[in-house]
Amino acid sequence: MFRIAVLPGDGIGREIVPEAVGVLQKIDKKYGLGLEFQYGLISEDAYAKYGHPLPQETIDLCKQSQAVLLGAVGSPQMDALPAELRPERAALLPIRKILGLFANLRLVTAYEPLLHASTLKPEVISGIDILVVRELTGGLYFGEKRREGAGPEERAVDTLVYTRAEIERILRFAFAAAHKRRKHLTSVDKANVLTSSQLWREVAMEVAKDYPDVELHHMYVDNCAMQLVRNPKLFDVIVTENMFGDILTDQASMLSGSLGMLPSASLGGEVALYEPAHGSAPDIAGQNKANPLATILSAALLLRYSLHHEAAAKDVEAAVVAVLNEGLRTPDIMEAGCTPVGTTEMGEAVRRRI
Repeated sequence: MFRIAVLPGDGIGREIVPEAVGVLQKIDKKYGLGLEFQYGLISEDAYAKYGHPLPQETIDLCKQSQAVLLGAVGSPQMDALPAELRPERAALLPIRKILGLFANLRLVTAYEPLLHASTLKPEVISGIDILVVRELTGGLYFGEKRREGAGPEERAVDTLVYTRAEIERILRFAFAAAHKRRKHLTSVDKANVLTSSQLWREVAMEVAKDYPDVELHHMYVDNCAMQLVRNPKLFDVIVTENMFGDILTDQASMLSGSLGMLPSASLGGEVALYEPAHGSAPDIAGQNKANPLATILSAALLLRYSLHHEAAAKDVEAAVVAVLNEGLRTPDIMEAGCTPVGTTEMGEAVRRRI
């Protein structure tokens, strides 16, 4: 039995997660994987029941599972709470830290049927296949935070801290990934300004000696942001620190046409976590408008990295390509001449093609 902790979360998470679970159930019937789904609460529903967005019950469920499938967190109701109780700070970041998930993988693929859904020219993005490896448990998001003083002299302080060990482990992860792909690694930093980036670059050059077949390039984060839209075919694997990775992957999502197409996997501990790269989108929640494909593709990553079942993962990915080739589109990727469908219809279409 392979237990998956299912955390739908907030907003559209409650709509897209059932579609991904349905796909996994269809795959389970085909391959006999013995999947078991157990549901837990996080963010708004957890706070309503337990008074905290990440209760111990949810932590225990995740630890007792082999993988976690997460929808999204964030809602207007939770935004009204003190900062220390908001779901991003009190639930999402802690669960990553608790599970030891230091490496976040985000795959950016330009699907041929969606080349015209991107705001970039088709010839610029055609054929791109980028893996972004983002360090997930260090940096500004986890450093000391404080506010001090009052009036015009009030200050807010966020501390950016990385240890050599934290930098080395994510770089080794990225080098190993590049070794299995096209053997080209771009390490993104801001070494001309930040001391943490200077250490990052030094460690990158040291680790590179152990991977002589991987071509290492250094790039400042601002230049990387420009090149992602100017010449994205430059990239194979990108590795970077936490905040830079957060920003760059949202930008890179538009290469695939929509943030609704970008899956992610958070790895490093015994229990991995899989989630779409987008947020909870409360403005369209409950309207059957959300694109479930990023969550379904995240389920494919679960099959690949946690169950090590490549055939099952490819089945899911092929089904997604099939529905796109047939012209089915949710509102975020809608184009002239295509067939508009809702969240549930898109999920059903993918399941039919498995």
